[in-house]
Amino acid sequence: MATETLDAPPTLGALYGRALLTARSGGDTLPDRTLELAGTTIDADAVADYAHVCGFRVGGDVPLTYPHMLAFPLQMRLMTDREFPLPAPGMVHLRNVISQRRALEVGEPLTLRVHAERLVSHPKGAQVDLVANVSTPDGEDTWHSRSTYFVRGAQADDAAEPAPPEPAPVVGDRPHAVWKVPGDIGRRYAAVSGDVNPIHINSLAAKAFGMPGTIAHGMWSKARVLAALSGRYGPASTVDAVFRAPLRTPSTALLYTAAAKDGWDAALRSSKGKDHLLLTIRPSS
Repeated sequence: MATETLDAPPTLGALYGRALLTARSGGDTLPDRTLELAGTTIDADAVADYAHVCGFRVGGDVPLTYPHMLAFPLQMRLMTDREFPLPAPGMVHLRNVISQRRALEVGEPLTLRVHAERLVSHPKGAQVDLVANVSTPDGEDTWHSRSTYFVRGAQADDAAEPAPPEPAPVVGDRPHAVWKVPGDIGRRYAAVSGDVNPIHINSLAAKAFGMPGTIAHGMWSKARVLAALSGRYGPASTVDAVFRAPLRTPSTALLYTAAAKDGWDAALRSSKGKDHLLLTIRPSS
């Protein structure tokens, strides 16, 4: 796989404009290259803004989910290329697995790498994985993620091998918290992440893409659950989350948690018992 080195982070506003222009174009296969961006640093003010929106303690460690903000522009750069086989507008995040070996530090120089793989069919369309890796200049791999995205009505070949088993958290019948999900959380999270996918910020656009209305970002719900469990897991952790059903905004969500043998399990559900998010936290190997 070839490597394309970038001089600066892609501009998300321009990429979303390009996404609208390339929504009906695309090739038949995934781009055979990795995007690389060296010299990226974590900004303290940006982390504080992210912490406010997601519920983390301001001034603590860099949240485990935060590096996704750094990698997402590179993901969008790949997904908005004319050769990319799936349209970016209306993409839905199905799953995200993050493995971190140690806490990242504000101001630490980092190298980002992103590539796409596993374009396969889905019962209602097609899905693809965007893989991101964060390393230090001396080659230490510190953070890795795999994001699975879905496009309704798209086509792809059946998978040659089954996907890894999804997380199966074991939680009790009584919630540990009841959350009022704000109607503006999509706009607030978009402001700190740059993810301005219209299904999160415009109800008419969301319905046009098959949603019941605006929905919360999957990565916001994952971060919000991790924030609620702060102090109960270490920086060297693997967090596997499946976004089972859209979390409408505004709405009420119930958080269920339970200690596991070597970590924590969690589920975010509607008041009627529908699973929105299933999540497990385990030590990184």
